[in-house]
Amino acid sequence: QVHLVESGGGLVQPGGSLRLSCVASGHTFSSLGMGWFRQAPGKEREWVASISWSRANTYYQDSVKGRFTISRDNSQNTVYLQMNSLKPEDTAVYYCTAALDTLSQWDYWGQGIQVTVSS
Repeated sequence: QVHLVESGGGLVQPGGSLRLSCVASGHTFSSLGMGWFRQAPGKEREWVASISWSRANTYYQDSVKGRFTISRDNSQNTVYLQMNSLKPEDTAVYYCTAALDTLSQWDYWGQGIQVTVSS
């Protein structure tokens, strides 16, 4: 069983930055594909970004390309989401996810962390 714990959320003004972290335990971290999803009030959960096991490949939703960066530190069992130039529409609960076999099937989820972009 993989346990995921997110941190780093909070309230930020439009144009500001936040870095989310997610620490994984219960599995060899380097063998997990990792990703981030988000869910805004009244909307369905949507994929934001993902990173492959070897860190060689990263993928982003079009609305966050150029603003968000996903990265991982396998020595710290941690995946990050650096969010810059934040917009009010980025307001959501952000979820860390882990995949065992393919980045199109997510096997484990964190509990989520709130990110609010507001002046």
